[in-house]
Amino acid sequence: MNQLIITGASSGIGHAIAARFLAAGWRVLNLSRRPCPEPGVENLSVDLESPASLDALAETLPERIAVEGRICLVHNASIMRADRIDALPDDDLRAVLELNLLSPNRLNQLILPHLGAGSSVLYIGSTLSEKAVPGAASYVIVKHALVGMMRATCQDLAGRGIHTCLICPGFTDTPQVRALIDGHPETLAAITAMNAFGRLITPEEIASAVAFAAESPMLNGSVVHANLGQRER
Repeated sequence: MNQLIITGASSGIGHAIAARFLAAGWRVLNLSRRPCPEPGVENLSVDLESPASLDALAETLPERIAVEGRICLVHNASIMRADRIDALPDDDLRAVLELNLLSPNRLNQLILPHLGAGSSVLYIGSTLSEKAVPGAASYVIVKHALVGMMRATCQDLAGRGIHTCLICPGFTDTPQVRALIDGHPETLAAITAMNAFGRLITPEEIASAVAFAAESPMLNGSVVHANLGQRER
């Protein structure tokens, strides 16, 4: 049986991805602090911001990785903070790097040796993987770095029959975004005006893009923007 291994499937986009793959008959393993609420998903508790927790995961994860079939590894877990480049303490940046960049690297070391031909390594980026806005310095930094990690994955795994790409969602209807716009209709209007369809993206739409990418070796090395057509100002 094919297996999806995903980080951060407890809510939002990650939950939708887990549900999509589960419905398609994949075995699904979620790695996060909180379990995925989708029935049938296996969960391994891990704090991806903690090197010690990842050390402990290294002892239990190998026995949960499928030995047959294709594996799709999705690096989804992420955190976005409001910060600026002229007021960004090292410790704050380091914490964001731990979750958004160093944990994918560590998981690659643990999981890539188990991937056979037909498997995939997919990264969830952002519109901010290739552009920037004020007030989100650490997030812009790590999402840009994920582009480099994905491209390094493409080059270093060449010849193994494993493909990779970076899916970059625009503003998606997740709990994090809903918390941002709660009680502020003007914020929702400003956000939805940023794409050509004037609405939020659904998590299920991003899950559909991820499922397509998992089946599409021709996307190897690609940055795929899933943002309903960003309106440029």
